[in-house]
Amino acid sequence: MRSDSPIQFSIVVPFYNEQENIPPLYMKLTEVLDGIGEPYELVFVDDGSKDNSFKVLSDIYEHDCRVNVVRLRRNFGQTAALKAGFDFARGEVVVSMDGDLQHDPEEIPRFLEKIAEGYDLVSGWRYQRTDHWLTRQLPSRTANWMMAKLSGIELHDFGTTFKAYRREIIQEIPLYGELHRFIPALASTTGAKITEIPIENRQRKNGQSNYGIGRTIRVFLDLLMVKFLLDYSTRPLQFFGLLGMGGAGLGSLLGGYLVYEKFYNHMAIMTEHGPLMLLAVALFISGVQFISMGLLGEIIARTYYESQNKPIYALREVKSHRKEMGDSTESTRPSGNPDR
Repeated sequence: MRSDSPIQFSIVVPFYNEQENIPPLYMKLTEVLDGIGEPYELVFVDDGSKDNSFKVLSDIYEHDCRVNVVRLRRNFGQTAALKAGFDFARGEVVVSMDGDLQHDPEEIPRFLEKIAEGYDLVSGWRYQRTDHWLTRQLPSRTANWMMAKLSGIELHDFGTTFKAYRREIIQEIPLYGELHRFIPALASTTGAKITEIPIENRQRKNGQSNYGIGRTIRVFLDLLMVKFLLDYSTRPLQFFGLLGMGGAGLGSLLGGYLVYEKFYNHMAIMTEHGPLMLLAVALFISGVQFISMGLLGEIIARTYYESQNKPIYALREVKSHRKEMGDSTESTRPSGNPDR
């Protein structure tokens, strides 16, 4: 945040065809935030709406200096809209929420209280959902259970947009695709302190939901990608190498058995064990391919981190006597290969 900025809270809300919901949400947000008594800003993101959402947002912007409107060139999706809002936000604490009135602004102070207690990320938990059980609740509960098990983070609801973050946490997380659902899991890699609070999930009054059961498959694919990013992004050989060694090892065992049958028992391998021989060859070749993929992944990961001087860790705090000792070196980020 710029040193001259007095803003404490940034409220980021993405909109897509929500013209009826914008005015009541704006009124409620200002009522709640004015009651807190701290400087704040509203960051409204128009994600390529085809209705009059941008006009409504522009009218509000003209009458309230605390309102900022970020308009995207087309509909990029919720993750991109949230990222645009996060990048623009200047508050020390960033709160994100949906623009369909299903999230109650009255609950924002509860999020801020948890941040004040020392948490870096506070996630909402829709403990009593009102949406359709088969198309929304069942896929969501399944995905949340899997995400909790795979990430080791005991949250009940990963998918809700209603969250609060310390700005330095959320702006360091790369978001793309549908990764906004997995922000807590991605934040955990930086050592963020995470908690959740129960929130009310209201019924949508205006407009039409943009979600459906068709997105479930993409969510599960993203879930697999997030698991890989969490555990193996810096050591892909340990993932692909394990599969490769298993395949190549099993193929070698089957091949050894077939060689024994051929030379000691004089068996016609192609006649008696043709499918088994093909399986042994396929396992061995695929195992070698997986190991090769792991080695290539290691090279790519090394190039990525070293070329960008990207750290493989995240600092929370540094205490040092270097200044007292006359050392002017202040950088705490790694410089890649120290021998270069």
